[in-house]
Amino acid sequence: MTERTVSPSQEGDLLGRDLPDGLLAVRAAEGDEDSFAILVRRHGSSLLRLARCMLGSPQDAEEAVQDAFVSAWRRLPEYRHSAEFRTWMYRITVNRCLTMRRRRPPPLSLDVVEPAAGDAWSQPARSAEQDAATAALSRALAELDVGQRICWILREVEGLPYKEIAHVTRTSEPTVRGRLFRARRSLQEAMGPWR
Repeated sequence: MTERTVSPSQEGDLLGRDLPDGLLAVRAAEGDEDSFAILVRRHGSSLLRLARCMLGSPQDAEEAVQDAFVSAWRRLPEYRHSAEFRTWMYRITVNRCLTMRRRRPPPLSLDVVEPAAGDAWSQPARSAEQDAATAALSRALAELDVGQRICWILREVEGLPYKEIAHVTRTSEPTVRGRLFRARRSLQEAMGPWR
């Protein structure tokens, strides 16, 4: 039987995968770059998805998330674990996206998964209809109040519970519920023709 060789960085990565975010954040605050890299891999895609929904541009979204992680790395000693690491990162990312939006308001877009070849949506007419519906949803989202849009994205796209959304947005759960109610009602009205 041959021995498998694992480098120290790979060993740390393998061990860290099972560790909770809080412990990884403590290690990262002490300077453990491997622990922070695990957190980046663990949460990067959801933060990127959030930033894309808020900014509409993949390049701007990547910049926002990268800036958010750089900010988090610098601020890790301040992280008090009163919220989950993921919630803390959502807050930093939302704030970074809002700052970028103030500088240059972007068009809003949604990521759409391409249909499989045998899918009913692969027919040209269906594909055009889906594209038009996606564009209509993007326009409707862009017309929402920023607070409503953030709450809607965090709930409907990211699946965060109301309590976490309240923490990310620094509001109360009833405020989050009210924003979501108004956002859903506005989107339902805007998307009426597409039902």
